[in-house]
Amino acid sequence: MGIESCIQSTLDGGVLIDIEVQPASSRQGIVGFNEWRNRIQVAVKAEAKKGQANHAVCSVLSTIFSSPVTVISGHTARTKKVQVGNLSSHRIITILEGLIES
Repeated sequence: MGIESCIQSTLDGGVLIDIEVQPASSRQGIVGFNEWRNRIQVAVKAEAKKGQANHAVCSVLSTIFSSPVTVISGHTARTKKVQVGNLSSHRIITILEGLIES
């Protein structure tokens, strides 16, 4: 299974991505793909306090995709589901494949 396994299209045209967050990291951005959990790994410098890491995740992913990103589920967990607006799943997969080394 590849990156496609963590991406779902919704009936209203949105795209959901399963991610795994690494808060309080020394780096920030997409750092890999966890094949066992089928999740994109996202590192953020913000700590997991009072929604700071969630805000950082949305900010980092919004910059990467040049599109709005919101956390849909997993607000208090490291594993989350985020929604990306205004992009097709195919375009998101293309962007992610360019960022994640095989």
